[in-house]
Amino acid sequence: MPSNRLKKQDKAVYAALQGEEKRQRIGLEMIASENYVSQAVLEALGTVFTNKYSEGYPGKRYYGGQEYTDVIETLSIERAKKLFGAEHANVQPLSGAMANIAAYAALLEPGDTILGMDLSHGGHLTHGHPVTFMSKVFRFVRYKTEADGTIDYRKLEALAMKEKPKLLLAGFSSYTRQLDYEKFAKIGKKVGAITMMDMAHIAGLVAAKALPSPVPHFDVVTLTTHKSLRGPRGGMILCRKPFAAAIDKAVFPGIQGGPHMNIIAAKAVAFGEALRPEFRRYGKQVLKNAKALEKFFRAKKALVLFGGTENHMLMLDTVASYGLSGKEAEARLDAVGITVNKNMIPDDPRGPMDPSGIRVGVPALTTRGMKEAEVKKIAEIMQAALAGAGSKQELLKLQKEVARLCKKFPINH
Repeated sequence: MPSNRLKKQDKAVYAALQGEEKRQRIGLEMIASENYVSQAVLEALGTVFTNKYSEGYPGKRYYGGQEYTDVIETLSIERAKKLFGAEHANVQPLSGAMANIAAYAALLEPGDTILGMDLSHGGHLTHGHPVTFMSKVFRFVRYKTEADGTIDYRKLEALAMKEKPKLLLAGFSSYTRQLDYEKFAKIGKKVGAITMMDMAHIAGLVAAKALPSPVPHFDVVTLTTHKSLRGPRGGMILCRKPFAAAIDKAVFPGIQGGPHMNIIAAKAVAFGEALRPEFRRYGKQVLKNAKALEKFFRAKKALVLFGGTENHMLMLDTVASYGLSGKEAEARLDAVGITVNKNMIPDDPRGPMDPSGIRVGVPALTTRGMKEAEVKKIAEIMQAALAGAGSKQELLKLQKEVARLCKKFPINH
């Protein structure tokens, strides 16, 4: 909660913070890329490290007064390397997008070809969507999923042989199946490409040993430190030692200035939490909860995309399932206190601001301590809201059910 000092000094900001705290407390967060951090992570974010400029790296700073910033960044790096079994870690990227851009800058020259996943099939904007600046710098070629939601690696290999990418990029933002890392690595080696995995969404599940790690198979792995990893909003790059110098130079001074040391301190705290046995239990429960969600919607004959889930999220075609666009479905669920995001589906005939589906995730529910029984109850509320509840009275009844569930499973319980 915001402090009394803030309340006295800036009532407008204080009121907004109170409102957001209440929204998170009494609602169910089911956006797959969002989660709740611990009180310790929040405390680290609001420290005097926010006052300090620390351009450079530990032992090689441009400014003086770096005794404790060096301690905290070194600690963050060492914990990250231990957590993921990585040879090198750069914890300075301000976001997952900046981590990807820095990796491109380190590994490629303008005009080089990158082969990555199509956005509507699960990829990310930074994987080459035409609206991004990176698409003006590099030549992006995109692969797609099959009708059953899988990736045809023979087709991917043929496309790689044809296009000869300098970088073969794996990873996603809304794909729900497990990638075959060995096949990506094999294809990359065959065509002479550097291999990179963007594991932003599943980093926490990899850290928890709930999903296989891409780190041994790829030259470079980027990730976010929030989402399933339950840390502060930020990015990170892991890589093999031969790429370390280029990666570090690309991050600073290549595309960023001074790192945000308060966030790096919070990353260190989050990595420490992820190294604990209870985090492994958390990761396994996330997968169980996602499967429970899939089982329910399949039983209701909803169109579950990509053939199901093997990670923390589910993709639903709401037009085919409920006659609602993704935007309409998002608004209907928001009205009862369940937050999801509208999302494009493979080769979506609708636009990105009013697409055909929604993306639904369970990491935040699991952080609150919810298990399969609670997820089933939430799915029932979602089904009622999407399939028929239209009156204010019906929506209010569902909203009260959500509030009761939230009270039973408080944040940071």
